[in-house]
Amino acid sequence: MENEAGALSRVAGLFSARGYNIESLSVAPTEDPTLSRMTLVTVGSDEVVEQVTKQLNKLIEVVKVIDLNDGNHTERELMLVKVRAVGQDREEIKRLVDIFRGCIIDVTDKSYTIELTGTSSKLDAFIDTIEKSSVLETVRTGASGIGRGEWVLKV
Repeated sequence: MENEAGALSRVAGLFSARGYNIESLSVAPTEDPTLSRMTLVTVGSDEVVEQVTKQLNKLIEVVKVIDLNDGNHTERELMLVKVRAVGQDREEIKRLVDIFRGCIIDVTDKSYTIELTGTSSKLDAFIDTIEKSSVLETVRTGASGIGRGEWVLKV
């Protein structure tokens, strides 16, 4: 999409006007500073996704829409999670972070802040594994994706 003020608002407005939910959304400039890449995750039938795609293509600011699910792609999400870590729980949390290939990025005498990247299901699995009462705060970026191999999005 074009990297200009109000473009994101028009995309979000399209979804809300039709009653569709955005599960996650990430937007950032690309190698071309006049363009931004938006990765948007929504849930719906094939017909709903097709309708959303058609509506997005009608927006002036949208340069191109592709469905990454139509081909091989790699997808990642970043999560920061602050957990209570006191006494014997500290070692158990460190062990879980290692198992999930995460990183402890901040340490206090009562908490750890953990950074994890991976698929949404991996991050969900970490949250399901750790004791619910120890989770103090969670922040997630939402998914970003890119086509695999030689395939490149060209405008």
